[in-house]
Amino acid sequence: MVSIDHVSHKLLTYIPYVLVLIDMRYEGVKCGKDGSVDNHMEMGKKLLAAGQLADALSHFHAAVDGDPKNYMAYYRRAAVFLAMGKSKSALPDLSRVIELKPDFTSAWLQRGHLLLKWGKLDEAESDFKKVLKSNPSDKEEKEAQSQLAKSDEIQRLVAQSRRSFSSKDYMTAVAQLDAIIETCIWDANSREMRAESYIQMGEMGKAISDLKAASKLKNDNTQAFYKLSNIYYNLGDHEMSLNEVRECLKLDPDHKQCYSHYKQVKKLNKQIQSAEELIQEQRYEDAVSKYEAVMKTEPNVPHFSLLAKERICHALVHDQQGSRAISVCSEVLQSDPENVNALKNRAEAYVQDEQYEEAIKDYENAAKHSENDRQIKEGLERAQRLLKQTKKRDYYKILGVKRTAQKKEIIRAYRKLAQQWHPDNFQDPEEKKKAEKKFIDIAQAKEVLTDPEMRTKFDHGEDPMDPESQQSHHHHFHGGFHGFQGFNPFGSGPFNFKFNFN
Repeated sequence: MVSIDHVSHKLLTYIPYVLVLIDMRYEGVKCGKDGSVDNHMEMGKKLLAAGQLADALSHFHAAVDGDPKNYMAYYRRAAVFLAMGKSKSALPDLSRVIELKPDFTSAWLQRGHLLLKWGKLDEAESDFKKVLKSNPSDKEEKEAQSQLAKSDEIQRLVAQSRRSFSSKDYMTAVAQLDAIIETCIWDANSREMRAESYIQMGEMGKAISDLKAASKLKNDNTQAFYKLSNIYYNLGDHEMSLNEVRECLKLDPDHKQCYSHYKQVKKLNKQIQSAEELIQEQRYEDAVSKYEAVMKTEPNVPHFSLLAKERICHALVHDQQGSRAISVCSEVLQSDPENVNALKNRAEAYVQDEQYEEAIKDYENAAKHSENDRQIKEGLERAQRLLKQTKKRDYYKILGVKRTAQKKEIIRAYRKLAQQWHPDNFQDPEEKKKAEKKFIDIAQAKEVLTDPEMRTKFDHGEDPMDPESQQSHHHHFHGGFHGFQGFNPFGSGPFNFKFNFN
């Protein structure tokens, strides 16, 4: 399908210059009653040939004002309008040329061309027949006959397309309308019928393209804007839907359909914006509630339910609610298995829930659909390190706390375990040796998890207490229970223990 912009540009780049060449036949015609009109005509012609359209138009405006009966001034101004893509402005000028000089066949032919492109077939045929009845040149006669034949063919296609559309044979209707629009590129009615056919076929992108063109081709086309708003709404694009329905209301503030739809879209748009602001403010639970309200406001459009669940999943992950996030993300992925955002969020939720193998699967799946996403790459590497780490020491498991545990919980768990596994509690040499090792692990876990920098490293798969992964770290342990270097398991942190054991 050839786009209106492409065809229009191609057409309009050569029409003005053809008109200028045709115009050369009339060089001897006196253009006005005084020299100023002649000067404007001459300057306008030169500027038009040079492609300086705005300046040329100013001169032809002046020529028309100076001599309202100068048909060549109107004709040349029409050429400039066409070059500027203003065919609607060119038509009245060509009509005025014909009124002033009825035997000017080039004007009849040119107006017929424009009328044909606007889909005004009867009027176009009348102009072409008028050319044939005048005294045309061989070239003009051949062109008029060709355009008449084309107009007859389009008349036949128009009748066929209407029958196909009425019988709901939308695919055939589209093929017929394609042929019509190839010639009648500015025919709003044909584009609207083709848009409706596309809607019935489920090809919304093509329908949008035709409706956007129709909204520009037909004055006060409120129905085109209303349909555009509805299409965007059903596609889940609330912002574009709001923009289009506002255009409808600009043309007709009392339009019942547009106003009713506007209220619904505005309410939904406001809820979504509010939810996103809450996420930005890190008020994640409030954001979840707001997106749940979105699903209640519009339960019948799957795209909005999917969007709401995707963002709820995102908020829950950031709120460190891994288990809830996994459930919601999975609902999204059931409907949209290739949703990269949901895959990334569920992967992070799996990490929070310490399901590292599942997290790796999601990150790898996401990478297939978004190869250059740095967040996916870093998340995958982190999940792989954490999985490897589980086969070594896990300081969270040593203290029996979750990865989301606050510092107070960590200290409380440490105190309890430190008292339980203090070596002085054990007399048997083997048990004492085992307790010493256990106590060192507990002390190390507390040291790492209460130090923000060390905890961050551990959460990213590095062990700050492992000489192999942290060669430059000074908090290593050497020897047995009495060989600590760098910290005291009894004295580190904001508290000290004094145990009295018998």
